Amino acid sequence: MSGLTKRIIPCLDVDNGRVVKGINFENMRDMGDPVELAKRYEDEGADEIVFLDITASADNRKTALNTVKSVANCLSIPFTLGGGLRSLDDMYAFLDAGADKVALNTSAVVNPELISEGAMQFGSQCIVVAIDIKAVNQTYPVFTHGGKKATDKQAETWAREVADRGAGEILLTCMHKDGTETGFDTVITGKLAKELSIQVIASGGASHELHLYEAFRDGADAVLAATMFHSGAYRVDEVKKKLHERGILVRI
Repeated sequence: MSGLTKRIIPCLDVDNGRVVKGINFENMRDMGDPVELAKRYEDEGADEIVFLDITASADNRKTALNTVKSVANCLSIPFTLGGGLRSLDDMYAFLDAGADKVALNTSAVVNPELISEGAMQFGSQCIVVAIDIKAVNQTYPVFTHGGKKATDKQAETWAREVADRGAGEILLTCMHKDGTETGFDTVITGKLAKELSIQVIASGGASHELHLYEAFRDGADAVLAATMFHSGAYRVDEVKKKLHERGILVRI
């Protein structure tokens, strides 16, 4: 995967139509309108956008679909929608509304066949599997339900199964790094990116361009970032310029 352009993907955690951000998945604060932020990031040179409907529920589904439609009308770069997708019908609804990809998390762990069925129905390029992990005594157990529920799965074995089932890429969020602004866990992310045949997106912990550089240097195919861009401290195009100067292949 080393010869491919590395991607920078701003992440918008959406709660009832508003972008929010917290630390270690808690203490959420309002960060703005998802359509406005998505458009801003496209203008700055973002390669893709990820929207995570963090409080996905039946009540919130209509709001989420409306957000996707609004975003699809103003964006030309690819965007992914994740959160609460439990069936092929759910996946179809968001792809039909304009999303380019859908991200599965809890539902993939509960029903791994959903990955295979989604890849067969919509194509691997449309299927992202989000894997939330936490470092525990030198192991990386997988968590579900927004990071609240531990499972008996481990990062490496689950990631391999996800790839074998036909997912197009993995969004690997290291919860022990999320919102801490101390950098990605480049060890596990880089290991998986080098071992797997599909792309791995690093997520959790970025606060400046050095963190993105470290993730790319150690093997990540793409990086997800939220706080460093939402706060206005960094622009995507400025970060790409710095990465390019360090020898990272990015789309300028």
